[in-house]
Amino acid sequence: MPAPLCRLGRVVASLVLAGLTAAGAAEGPRTMALRADALVAARAELARGDPRLAAPLAQLRAEADKLLKRNPASVLDKTHTAASGDKHDYFSFAPYWWPDPQKPDGLPYIRDDGKVNPTARRGTDRTAFGDTCTAVETLGLAFWFTGDERYAQKAATLTRTWFLDPATRMNPNLEHAQAIPGINHGRGIGIIESRGLLPLIDGLALLAGSPAWPAQDASAMTAWLSAYYGWLTTSKHGRDEAAAENNHGSWYDVQVVALALALGRTADAKKILAAAPAKRIARQIEPDGRQPLELERTKSLSYSLFNLEALMLLARCGERVGADLWTFATAEGRSLRAALRYLAPYADPAKPWPKQDLEAADRVRLLPLLLEALRHGDDPQFREPLRKLGRNAALAERWRLWTPSVP
Repeated sequence: MPAPLCRLGRVVASLVLAGLTAAGAAEGPRTMALRADALVAARAELARGDPRLAAPLAQLRAEADKLLKRNPASVLDKTHTAASGDKHDYFSFAPYWWPDPQKPDGLPYIRDDGKVNPTARRGTDRTAFGDTCTAVETLGLAFWFTGDERYAQKAATLTRTWFLDPATRMNPNLEHAQAIPGINHGRGIGIIESRGLLPLIDGLALLAGSPAWPAQDASAMTAWLSAYYGWLTTSKHGRDEAAAENNHGSWYDVQVVALALALGRTADAKKILAAAPAKRIARQIEPDGRQPLELERTKSLSYSLFNLEALMLLARCGERVGADLWTFATAEGRSLRAALRYLAPYADPAKPWPKQDLEAADRVRLLPLLLEALRHGDDPQFREPLRKLGRNAALAERWRLWTPSVP
């Protein structure tokens, strides 16, 4: 479900160097979802003592300092085990499924869209996996901006424990993600939970030059991600998710493209990116910018943002290989910009969303999307919400460190 991140196989040593071991400082880090140019610019501004970045940097360091005290998590920590019986297999329950009150044993479970069953979060890998990946990104950012080796060392330790150490590592598949009691032992929809690999990849790319992440670890991580990529692109679950027409299909494409680019499988990435305009944008976005498959959900604004975040990440990845998703528009006007124009007015928290959702969406998520859109052409509908809301003290979030100023 929405929260916020284009965040690899032992092919050859050159792919390792091109993937998780970052390029030299002059080139910037080899990040996927995070913009390398913005990271380089922010670090230069910090070095010049730009006072506007003092508060965001202090917040980032505070978050990273808390993570220094975190114990490394492992798939072995869960109390529920996948149907395979192997605790190294990732396992989670479908979040919106509940025991059937009409059945003595509650089986099979029934769906209540948008209402999270709290027991689905307990004793599984979902939270720990996501937290580990975002922690590596946060620590990587803290290292990038400060050079403090403690952050790099902690990021490396968290990564080794979850992905590399034979005693604690996760098997490279999500065969048993989002299981539904009484119905299945896992499903393709669960693949959306591995989108945390994007911030993980970016976090590791930011460890460039640190002895905490040596070549042998980068190589081992590349091998793990390559194995996962193989499962993701050939398994039945992977095929099911690739065929999904809503946000699940969009996030599947983002994951495959980001992994393909990090692995050096450029042809694979280009193939998906070439299909995305017709397969994703033209089918998911109406001429007026509505996303019908997301609007039908019980958290419609949040899901509309969630899908657009995926599509815009896909567009950012496309920039790396000359695929331009930003200028694509059908004759009727279906486009990324149309979808963002539909949502842009709701950056203002005072503007009511036309549908009664189960939970209010975090509208701050719109701000980075508006900034990204302005990189591809001026638009008053994107500029004005940023001018009005983007400088609020309450919005001094980490993202300010790696996004440009309002044009």
